[in-house]
Amino acid sequence: MPTECPPVEGQGDDLALLGLLQLVSPALPIGAFAWSQGLESTFELGWVGSEAELGEWLAGVLDDGLTRCELPLIKRQMLAWRRGDGEALSGWDAWLAATRETAELAAEDSQLGASFKRLMTSLDLLPDTPAIPPGAGYVTVFAALAVGRGVDTRSAMLGFAWSWLENQLSAACKALPLGHTAAQRLIERLRPALSRAVERAWALEDDELGPVLPGLALASALHETQYSRLFRS
Repeated sequence: MPTECPPVEGQGDDLALLGLLQLVSPALPIGAFAWSQGLESTFELGWVGSEAELGEWLAGVLDDGLTRCELPLIKRQMLAWRRGDGEALSGWDAWLAATRETAELAAEDSQLGASFKRLMTSLDLLPDTPAIPPGAGYVTVFAALAVGRGVDTRSAMLGFAWSWLENQLSAACKALPLGHTAAQRLIERLRPALSRAVERAWALEDDELGPVLPGLALASALHETQYSRLFRS
């Protein structure tokens, strides 16, 4: 008769890692695959049409967008969840919503957040206190589940950045003549940049936050009236 397995040293870390992999998996059923964050419009406009141009675009969005906005917000929201600080959660969630410069970017954030919250409810993973702010965006809900899974903050930030990169390259492979090998080359090129982005984001003070992405905002706004589209943003 089989006996119970003895506790394994580091098992808590293993479970946290597996929890993070679940959070950033493209198989997570929240609909992230349906959004390109304005990237599809850059193809239509001719701003991005090659592997090299795509790499430059993604590097720019990472440096002037995620590094200054979503990544430092994950750090702050995870701290707020751990402290049970509902006021900070609501305040930072509202701040992030205010940075969304187009209807599509705002809709993406709120709808992914709502889908993530429904998933957490169905898996009985909603935090008891504080309550998730009404209409909370993706970052706030992601931070809640990262804390619940025991993921450390830096790993959560890095995982979020990785998930963003994978989603952007998946969109590019669908809308551009970009093969999967080219996508892997871009991952190799940008992997070190993800780590640097987390380091920079970690050090930012509150008054240094905020995306500086006029090109992405313009592309996203033009996408709202683009004639033929594969993606919702």
